[in-house]
Amino acid sequence: MTDDDAQRAAQNRARILDGFARAERALFTRPAPKSARARMKFLRTREKGSTKSLAQRLGVSRKTVQRYLSGASTKPTKRLEEALTQETESEWQPQVRAQAWQRAASSGGLVISCRACFGFGLKGTSDSGRVRDISVAVSASHAAAILAAQEEGATESDLHEAVAEAIADAYFRREGGGRAGLPVKFTDIQWLNIAF
Repeated sequence: MTDDDAQRAAQNRARILDGFARAERALFTRPAPKSARARMKFLRTREKGSTKSLAQRLGVSRKTVQRYLSGASTKPTKRLEEALTQETESEWQPQVRAQAWQRAASSGGLVISCRACFGFGLKGTSDSGRVRDISVAVSASHAAAILAAQEEGATESDLHEAVAEAIADAYFRREGGGRAGLPVKFTDIQWLNIAF
């Protein structure tokens, strides 16, 4: 794999993870804390009041955490802002997220919309790889596999394969059609949205 291929693969996986993050944010019934101080306070409660654990979680010093908690510091660096956002959203309203995941995995499935290069088969045929806009409802079993992989901390590559397989089954292989078992390319993702 060349450096360009590796970079494209990393961008594809990042778009999938970003799609899940946006889908989960859409579930929130109340907005997550906005200020750095409010986020620090919220995350400190999740760390059972330990500023040391919170500092390790965010990758900063304990004094940095204490400055934000006291209000002495208010404008985090870009890296700290990203960490605060990611960690706050990962902990915000866990019951709402769990209920949505349960519905998706048991009966509802997921709706995945994207623009990417899809296809299989020989070049020049209608099945060859090309950029397509696709919006599909994936089955509850595929949703369960995707969500379990994400929950268990699967590698980004494994998550990419699970999403690709779900889309392939829903779009290319529906009702068999003689395409069962054919590997489907899912590359060059331009955008991807997920809805529970």
